[in-house]
Amino acid sequence: MQANGAGQGQESSELSCINSAQNGESSTATGTHSNGLISSTDNGNNVGTSNGSSTGPSSGTLTASTASGSEASSLKKKKRLSQADEDVIRLIGQHLRGLGLNQTVDLLMQESGCRLEHPSATKFRNHVMEGEWEKVGLGLLWLHKSKHFDRRGVSGLSWDLLRMKFLLLQQKYLEYLEDGKVLEALQVLRGELTPLKYNTDRIHVLSGYLMCSHAEDLRAKAEWEGKGTASRCRLLDKLQTYLPPSVMLPPRRLQTLLRQAVELQRDRCLYHNTKLDSSLDSVSLLIDHVCSRKQFPCYTHQILTEHCNEVWFCKFSNDGTKLATGSKDTTVIIWQVDLESHQLKLLRTLEGHAYGVSYLAWSPDDTYLIACGPDDCSELWLWNVQTGELRTKMSQSHEDSLTSVAWNPDGKRFVTGGQRGQFYQCDLDGNLLDSWEGVRVQCLWCLSDGRTVLASDTHQRIRGYNFEDLTDRNIVQEDHPIMSFTVSKNGRLALLNVATQGVHLWDLQDRVLVRKYQGVTQGFYTIHSCFGGHNEDFIASGSEDHKVYIWHRRGELPIAELTGHTRTINCVSWNPAIPGLMASASDDGTVRIWGPAPFLDSQENCSKMDS
Repeated sequence: MQANGAGQGQESSELSCINSAQNGESSTATGTHSNGLISSTDNGNNVGTSNGSSTGPSSGTLTASTASGSEASSLKKKKRLSQADEDVIRLIGQHLRGLGLNQTVDLLMQESGCRLEHPSATKFRNHVMEGEWEKVGLGLLWLHKSKHFDRRGVSGLSWDLLRMKFLLLQQKYLEYLEDGKVLEALQVLRGELTPLKYNTDRIHVLSGYLMCSHAEDLRAKAEWEGKGTASRCRLLDKLQTYLPPSVMLPPRRLQTLLRQAVELQRDRCLYHNTKLDSSLDSVSLLIDHVCSRKQFPCYTHQILTEHCNEVWFCKFSNDGTKLATGSKDTTVIIWQVDLESHQLKLLRTLEGHAYGVSYLAWSPDDTYLIACGPDDCSELWLWNVQTGELRTKMSQSHEDSLTSVAWNPDGKRFVTGGQRGQFYQCDLDGNLLDSWEGVRVQCLWCLSDGRTVLASDTHQRIRGYNFEDLTDRNIVQEDHPIMSFTVSKNGRLALLNVATQGVHLWDLQDRVLVRKYQGVTQGFYTIHSCFGGHNEDFIASGSEDHKVYIWHRRGELPIAELTGHTRTINCVSWNPAIPGLMASASDDGTVRIWGPAPFLDSQENCSKMDS
């Protein structure tokens, strides 16, 4: 039996054991009882006692020591952190240090037994911030001798160390120049930078700064903040990218990881249709990012019924403030878009298109609108949208078929053609500038280079035509007729409506089929699809089954099927300025305007799941 009072030494004995265990040592505590017996205890528990005789090292003492060592080893194993835990602690420490909570960081590192960065890296950082360039050089020498870098490169240095030394010497050179120490700066340039034989073009630029007359001129030409904390912090950020994370963490690593996680969640969000904001302040890190379908343009906001026959085409202006619709009733209607309420009202009606209007194209500055008719139409109308006046009515021959048109990016020329073999380039007055014989055009598009015109033809292909050097090349080849196509803003992707196949996405640069979108019913009617949403992440198309289909660009299955029309939907247009606004034109004689749910709770945001 232990004497009373043994429990008082238990707490200190336990603490000693834990501390010893953390240091990897065995702990043995001995206590003297009131009856004179010696007891070996571990953590205050009776391990072995002698009944009036001493306990030899081969019995009680050895047993206590073994038990104590086993317990210490168990505690040490329990306290050992995994690599992932250590990484997280270092990331948190770096973030807290960036907030100025240095004492908290020191306590965190002490309690966890981790090290935020190598001690030599800490000295290196301090030397850089103090501008102690000679000591910085010694720090680089340590890095060079360490096993963290390979030694392949010039001057006996690894490429990463070479880049680091160059950046440091560049800062040193600029600070000497700013201080007016021209001779010292020249010595750095000739004696230290040039022998590196690295980035000679940059060295030539640096040598030109010797001609700067004053410090302000130097900072302006070098695009440099000047000697001090700001430029040295920027230098450290660059240097850290070349250092292994075991030595020094990359700058703001935790923020980078969080930003990547947020971006990944946004990419996986089917309905994310708001402007991308790289700032973490715009999102909550406490819950996953999920957008609601109610925020997506899936609901009818308005039905435009002013046309009295089939509506064949619709197109928002480039600035998103107007919508043009063309109909079999021979009219074009221009609608004004209220940018606040997103309601449309009739602005003006353009009449006189005897064959009806099957295609419309806005000029790059939205000043003009060109209207084309169906296959048997040989005329083309160029309207001044602002005044409502007809500027040009073009017809080269009564046998022509001008069914498609595309504006040159300069806004001074356009190309037009049809399936009877006409392919013209004209000015704003309808004067013929160039022509390409024998091309039966189905649809046209001008690329941003101002020279290349894409044309789908009756051979189930899209070819690129250069009117300057009169060359052409094959870009897309399908197995079925291409009824229409459109191109993304960056000119990289083409969206095709293919007869009996549906909607296909092509990469024009790599000339490969990227994706076939499912669900849409496409026969031999001409249906026009479109890119839409922020960053053109979505694709929308009409269909012969009276529905509008919407896909996320990366997925083949539709994310929304919009009902309401009663006949074939010929065209869909997504507002380029208002990502939550879309229009569809149908043979039922109506144009539907689609938007988010009309009674969306203002407090609902992209972080809440649609119930």
